Amino acid sequence: QSSMIKKRIYDGKIVQLDIYNLTIEGRKVSREIIKHPGAAAILAFDEKGKIILVRQHRFPHGYILEIPAGTLEKGESPRHCAIREIQEETGYKAKAMKHLITYYPSVGYNTEAIHCFVASGLTPVKMKLDTDEFITVKKMELPKLLKMIKAGKIIDSKTICAVMVYAAKKKLL
Repeated sequence: QSSMIKKRIYDGKIVQLDIYNLTIEGRKVSREIIKHPGAAAILAFDEKGKIILVRQHRFPHGYILEIPAGTLEKGESPRHCAIREIQEETGYKAKAMKHLITYYPSVGYNTEAIHCFVASGLTPVKMKLDTDEFITVKKMELPKLLKMIKAGKIIDSKTICAVMVYAAKKKLL
């Protein structure tokens, strides 16, 4: 990438859209890139080994089942975001928060990285939902969640990635 010119064409609350004109292997190309601060997602297990999920409205898909997650605030570490988000969305505080995997859901046009964690040692606290969040907490056994993923009933990438990587590391697949 020798020469690169950037032009911001959208500046939103969470994302920005930039147009890059650059040269790759001697050819001039244009790339549209969504800038996103990143997110943390939490695969959390309660005292009975059930996974804590949230049923949440995700426009334009309607209500979906997913693991709790949230966008990183300015200067916030992914781990701190995970600790904050699980409490806000599920009403649980986690004793342990272990990094599982970081991945890029849309690597071709988006800078967003999702940092997945495994949470354990949960204790109930107060939920603090944002005014634009509509969330119901659900609990599910891992085998049932794996079946739902394999059947295409779970459409959320962070849930699929976190659960499948966790299962693979535990040699459950």
